[in-house]
Amino acid sequence: MAETSPLKVEVVSPERVLFSGEARQVITRTLQGGEIAFLPGHATFLGALVENHTRIYMTDGKVQDVAVHGGFVDVAPDHVTILSDSAELAENIDVVRARAAQERAQEAMRGEHDATVEADLRRAHARLAAAGGLPNSSSSVGSSH
Repeated sequence: MAETSPLKVEVVSPERVLFSGEARQVITRTLQGGEIAFLPGHATFLGALVENHTRIYMTDGKVQDVAVHGGFVDVAPDHVTILSDSAELAENIDVVRARAAQERAQEAMRGEHDATVEADLRRAHARLAAAGGLPNSSSSVGSSH
């Protein structure tokens, strides 16, 4: 059997194409079903994304970590496109700033729970997981406590 072609992967925000490259697998987190992995030849799929640490497994063996702050994933057998209002490559994340945002959100959660504060906490968690700033950051993001 012939080897399958790699996936063409793009992470796109309103301002620019944040990432474009070839990969052998993409793992992200959808609103409806938790984490999902896409390989070459995957069935067509469209899903809503939550704040998460997306992993793009490149054809050269490296992993591109991305903090995705909601949006959509569009999949065809030969490509994966992540459309997000806001996304950050791991190397562009300021871990100190993300930790401070996480601490502010955790402190605010001690008071009245608010959807905005919960979203802030999920965004900070996704940023820290993508940047390797969480203990055991290879674990899935957004797990319930």
